[in-house]
Amino acid sequence: MRILHRLGLTLLDLLSRVTTAIAGTAVLGMAAAELWQVIARYVLNDAPSWTEPVALLCMSTAMMFGAAAGVRANRHFSFNLLAEASPPGLRRGLHTLQWLIAAGIGLMLMGWGGVMVRDAWDYPMSGAPLPQGLTFLPLSVGGALIAVFAIERLLRPLNEKAEI
Repeated sequence: MRILHRLGLTLLDLLSRVTTAIAGTAVLGMAAAELWQVIARYVLNDAPSWTEPVALLCMSTAMMFGAAAGVRANRHFSFNLLAEASPPGLRRGLHTLQWLIAAGIGLMLMGWGGVMVRDAWDYPMSGAPLPQGLTFLPLSVGGALIAVFAIERLLRPLNEKAEI
């Protein structure tokens, strides 16, 4: 903890950086799996079966962790036209509603993703020696991260300048 404070970071700053690093690594993993698929199929004439499920797992990881990082950085998809045209009091209320909706969606993704992980864990993934439930794990973990980062945005002090 002292190291984080010396660097001017909070625990959520560190979590956000780790989330972004995981998303970036997943993109690289997806590209590597697809590159190997092309080389193995067209150069070696021996296409491996594991590359497609691994690439899909990497894609869903990059998507969900990237979305969570976007919520933390306030770079997520939103409709701000009404809020920006509203008086300051209503604007704060609309932004609060925005973060409540984002947190609710994150919690829903976490919950239902967890159910899918549990229900599919005992089945083998087609083409790879991994449990099928693993494909839903990024949905659940990414949803949890979205909820955490949205709640952080919601609880920021009112006197702190919004980045919206």
